[in-house]
Amino acid sequence: MSQQGYAIELYFDPALENQVLKAWNILARRQISTQLIEIESRPHLTLFSSPFMDITKLENILRNFATKQEPLPVCFSSIGSLPNATNALFLGPTPTLSLLQFHSQLCDAIKKEGIEIGEEHCPDYWIPYCPVAEEVPRTRLAEAFNVLRDLKLPVSGYAMDISLVEYPPVRELFSFTLGTHQITEV
Repeated sequence: MSQQGYAIELYFDPALENQVLKAWNILARRQISTQLIEIESRPHLTLFSSPFMDITKLENILRNFATKQEPLPVCFSSIGSLPNATNALFLGPTPTLSLLQFHSQLCDAIKKEGIEIGEEHCPDYWIPYCPVAEEVPRTRLAEAFNVLRDLKLPVSGYAMDISLVEYPPVRELFSFTLGTHQITEV
């Protein structure tokens, strides 16, 4: 079982989200991995996570941050695996300058409010990825990779919303659409 925590996640436009869900569903049907469906996750890129968060402070940071951004182009162009015990597989987005700057600016906004960022989420170490399978049995990793290879990458779309979630199970605490200028700066 994953430990309790919070994450700032980027959600995609419906077409791109459906491409990722297709991978989740195929892997679930083949009984390779159902973990993400069970914890009620949504296809996403994790920008930052921590076992503890000041939710009120983060809500203000993300609301302000979202108003200054536009929907972000995302293109999943690779499949990969993380070298940890969870045997996770992911779709890797092309690390475009706009994606890396988006993440870096978010980290700056978070740090400015005195929130510490763990090394793995710092701009120089962050690996952007969209999980498609967790806890894949070692004996089925090759099969899972082959399923993902059939996805006809690259698939492109936009990151549309930035959200704070609590997990597991995944519960969205709040979400802001990128580029929604609902706040007027004084």
